[in-house]
Amino acid sequence: MLSQKARYALHALIVLARHNASEPMLIADIAGEARVPRKFLEQILLDLKKRGVVRSVRGRAGGYLLGRAPNEITFAEIIRVNDGPLALAPCASVTAYQRCADCVDEKTCAIRKVLLAARDATAAVLESRTLADAVASEKRRRRRGS
Repeated sequence: MLSQKARYALHALIVLARHNASEPMLIADIAGEARVPRKFLEQILLDLKKRGVVRSVRGRAGGYLLGRAPNEITFAEIIRVNDGPLALAPCASVTAYQRCADCVDEKTCAIRKVLLAARDATAAVLESRTLADAVASEKRRRRRGS
């Protein structure tokens, strides 16, 4: 299940992608537009900054910007930063693999085979969707709604 932290991160990053400007946004403005508690957002942005997803600018005109172009930041990356691996079990994880302690034969384990398929399907969707896709989708909905 997607954590509230990951959900907040996605909302905040979509706001930054929507503004895709060379001027940084103040954390208060991001929090307000994304409807994310400011204190929680500060920690989320620090974690994302460590991974290069966002960058900060100090000073009077400071704030946060995306660390890369919106079309280079996937939903999968954001979720992994906040929630860890996409897999439902360690034995099905690509990024944090661990053999299950109770597994008799990993190669024939029916549970693992299903979990691998679920991980692959989830990863295929989340790795193919970017912040740019989310912004474009919002724009299309607004055009249809007007």
